[in-house]
Amino acid sequence: MILGTFIVDHLVPEYQEPSVPLSIVSVLSAGPIEEILFFGLPFYIFGHHFIVLGGGIAWVMLHILNTGTFELSTLSYANWLFVIPSLFFSLRTWISGKGWFAILTHSVWNGIFFTLGCLAGEILCSITLQENDIMTSISSIVLSTILIALIFFLHKRKTS
Repeated sequence: MILGTFIVDHLVPEYQEPSVPLSIVSVLSAGPIEEILFFGLPFYIFGHHFIVLGGGIAWVMLHILNTGTFELSTLSYANWLFVIPSLFFSLRTWISGKGWFAILTHSVWNGIFFTLGCLAGEILCSITLQENDIMTSISSIVLSTILIALIFFLHKRKTS
């Protein structure tokens, strides 16, 4: 990732790493949402590791768009390079039947790097939420809960 970021800094003129506002709720709920949508559902619905790989590749590619504008000089290359190794971990974890571990690891990973970003001053951290952040947080929690229940049901159905 460091080498890739160095290369991007030198190849893309006027490159600025994008900064997207984050909250602890959105960061932690991204674990179940992303893991289940891009790995778990393809695994339990289609049952083929190439389909799960396709979902993982889509997940990785979406991370480059973690920016406010779609321009070559503002894409989130570092974020994209950061998640490529995670693709292989998640893929292997889901196809081995341990998707719960991928969900947990993803959320913990996000939480650690969010906290480090807050402590380093790279991420704007606030204790209070704005009005629109509350609705987004509630939506993230509800969606995470629904997806966890769905994947639990699909897992039970597959194992019985």
